[in-house]
Amino acid sequence: MNLTERISQHFTDSIRVKQEAMVLAAPLAAACEKMTHSLMGDGRILACGNGGSAADAQHFAAELVGRFEEERQELAAIALTTDSSILTAVGNDYGFEEVFARQVRALGRSGDVLLAISTSGNSANVSKAIAAAQANEMTIVALTGHDGGKIGKMLRDEDIHLCVPAKRTARIQEVHLLLIHCLCDGIDSLLLGT
Repeated sequence: MNLTERISQHFTDSIRVKQEAMVLAAPLAAACEKMTHSLMGDGRILACGNGGSAADAQHFAAELVGRFEEERQELAAIALTTDSSILTAVGNDYGFEEVFARQVRALGRSGDVLLAISTSGNSANVSKAIAAAQANEMTIVALTGHDGGKIGKMLRDEDIHLCVPAKRTARIQEVHLLLIHCLCDGIDSLLLGT
């Protein structure tokens, strides 16, 4: 396989996984409704993840605080991945597994939503954030892949699990970005009545 064929295969594989992930449309719509309900009730959405998933958490929060495709009011979203002083202090004093959980306990309240992103579903600090959010009576929307990992097993009936049906990290992350854009569009659609 030459380099052009290898690159073409990435496109083919990405298209296939995205088509297979269309089974997530109904739970994705439910996630949009839960997030919108929270925002309309003066709630907020906290988002977390590691590496590329941290970037996705930040991307999501930026789309809500700024705008996605339509002009609208600012929406309350916080990426728990951005405050280097909190991340380094908590990581140093309590361990890296606590960097999101302590923020969830400090900032999250009943009726808020945690967007928990983990490609493998096994990120320890994201799992601890979910446990903290559940203790704070928050709803969880989890983006995972493959079999959902430990996070998939932690979720309650009222939580929403958006598990990408793929094993390859790059493909899962590509679909996570699509899911995030669908969440942003769905929230805007519900808020703006479009």
